[in-house]
Amino acid sequence: MSGAALGLEIVFVFFLALFLLHRYGDFKKQHRLVIVGTLLAWYLCFLIVFILPLDVSTTIYNRCKHAAANSSPPENSNITGLYATATPVPSQHPCFKPWSYIPDGIMPIFWRVVYWTSQFLTWILLPFMQSYARSGGFSITGKIKTALIENAIYYGTYLLIFGAFLIYVAVNPHLHLEWNQLQTIGIAAANTWGLFLLVLLLGYGLVEIPRSYWNGAKRGYLLMKTYFKAAKLMTEKADAEETLEDVMEEVRKVNESIKYNHPLRKCVDTILKKCPTEYQEKMGRNMDDYEDFDEKHNTYPSEKSLVKLHKQVIYSVQRHRRTQVQWRILLEQAFYLEDVAKNETSATRQFVHTFQSPEPENKFIQYFYNPTVEWYWECLLRPWFYRILAVVLSVFSVIVVWSECTFFSTTPVLSLFAVFIQLAEKTYNYIYIEIACFLSIFFLSICVYSTVFRIRVFNYYYLASHHQTDAYSLLFSGMLFCRLTPPLCLNFLGLTHMDSSISHQNTQPTAYTSIMGSMKVLSFIADGFYIYYPMLVVILCIATYFSLGTRCLNLLGFQQFMGDNDMTSDLVDEGKELIRREKRKRQRQEEGENRRREWKERYGHNREDSTRNRNIHIDPKESNLSDLSTTRSASKYTRVNNRTERDRIELLQDVEPLDFNAETFTDDPLESKSERYQPGGRYLSMSQTGIFDDV
Repeated sequence: MSGAALGLEIVFVFFLALFLLHRYGDFKKQHRLVIVGTLLAWYLCFLIVFILPLDVSTTIYNRCKHAAANSSPPENSNITGLYATATPVPSQHPCFKPWSYIPDGIMPIFWRVVYWTSQFLTWILLPFMQSYARSGGFSITGKIKTALIENAIYYGTYLLIFGAFLIYVAVNPHLHLEWNQLQTIGIAAANTWGLFLLVLLLGYGLVEIPRSYWNGAKRGYLLMKTYFKAAKLMTEKADAEETLEDVMEEVRKVNESIKYNHPLRKCVDTILKKCPTEYQEKMGRNMDDYEDFDEKHNTYPSEKSLVKLHKQVIYSVQRHRRTQVQWRILLEQAFYLEDVAKNETSATRQFVHTFQSPEPENKFIQYFYNPTVEWYWECLLRPWFYRILAVVLSVFSVIVVWSECTFFSTTPVLSLFAVFIQLAEKTYNYIYIEIACFLSIFFLSICVYSTVFRIRVFNYYYLASHHQTDAYSLLFSGMLFCRLTPPLCLNFLGLTHMDSSISHQNTQPTAYTSIMGSMKVLSFIADGFYIYYPMLVVILCIATYFSLGTRCLNLLGFQQFMGDNDMTSDLVDEGKELIRREKRKRQRQEEGENRRREWKERYGHNREDSTRNRNIHIDPKESNLSDLSTTRSASKYTRVNNRTERDRIELLQDVEPLDFNAETFTDDPLESKSERYQPGGRYLSMSQTGIFDDV
């Protein structure tokens, strides 16, 4: 079993990262380099989290071996060394290899490759790919030039920070510049920046994750929040449609001005390929025949303006497609929550859906998850399960906050994580050690990574599920993961007193901390910032509990969901009306489909039989004469027949009024006077896109 656990976890983590990336990214439409870069960043970060418990158990076994070797030194010998002061191993707990033992020499090489690869990705490659993906250039050279210019200030800032640490070491007379010390300075600078951001995200996740599950047990709360999201998403959806229309109008003008033999025509064709299909067909029909661009003295756009237009097309099309998909998903969620609210008072205890799922369900799932089981789970068991889970997560959050404030105390040991690990170390229960380490670091990772998935910086960074995340946001998330994971692991090792630079114990360090070097090179960071800065998580947790960030954003004009706010109530009412309108629209569509299906089943076969019999008994001469007369009278009755046929089809299909704006359908014409719309599809309660989506 030596090394088998390491190999299994490497394979498992790869498929886990691939699954998450498939949920948020689009393998078919996005560039292969973007997919590979993001997958590699996510994979390396998840790998560190899953492999670190194995490193801890292996380190404890190595400590046991050294303690056993030094517990009974030979007589008349002066053996002193690094582990001479270790506690003797009790005879009732002999040292035995853990099932996941990793041979010596493998972990240092493994951590060195993983760490420096992730640092190369987050500081050099991913920022360059991020600018390259957003560039509107038409050639590889143009995109590379744009990416280098945009990242010049970015790279210069980090060089300035590294130079400040370098000057500090050079001025200090007690320190001598060596390669290992320079390496430690770079690691310290990266971890300092990561720890600064880590505490901010951790303070939010420790409170928000348990609270989200507690509120998930409240059906009324979830339904009101869904209505609120619907109102905000409709505003964003209308804005995305208007932006797309404006950009497509610019593309149309450029397409009409630049003819086929113009030197910039290839650039225009590239822009047209990025446009939606309906706009491509419309612009293709409006194109004139071949025309020499030198015959008319027109003003043509420059290549620089086309690059800017290309960038706008990519952004507007992605945003429009994302809002459309999110609107459909939000509708399904709202309909389902309304069904749950109705079925809670059902006497039959069978879950009834208002709308059937368009996709056929799996027969195996349909057999076990029948309407009765679904009713008991959704209406009875699920709220209690969420409450219990919220209480358990709250206990974990309290343990983390307490340990973050007391992990620097080694005598007595106050950190609960260190207490648990040391108790298991005394009995050498490696299974318990690995499970405790994994649960602890996994909970910390969930609190941090979930915040990364929830945070939203306007429309520049936004991780949207169902394959709707753009390349810029995917690469940015990979950068954040690579910067947050190393300080997260160091913080975890500090909480468990496995980091000798924090616990100040003369024991064998883990392989992960060995590649970090001795942080004593920068004592004001090792003994000051790394110890006292994590205590700020208490202030951040209190601020998150009282929703201070949400209230501040609401005062600044970014509408957030708050139960005691008038604007929130208005948006909830508006979203409720939007959901009701979409529900009536879908009901009419299903009724029309049912009527057409019944009509076809009742009269379709009789019409086919009568038509077949009539064709058999028709004389060939009469058929030719009828065809000739039909051809002669076609021009006379074309308009009348087309109108009659169109009226008949509309009557059968129960079509909607020809408004072409799906969001403005109404059942009653009098309702149009009281609608909350402005010209151009905007609402009176226009809400800007918030920085935090779910804060």
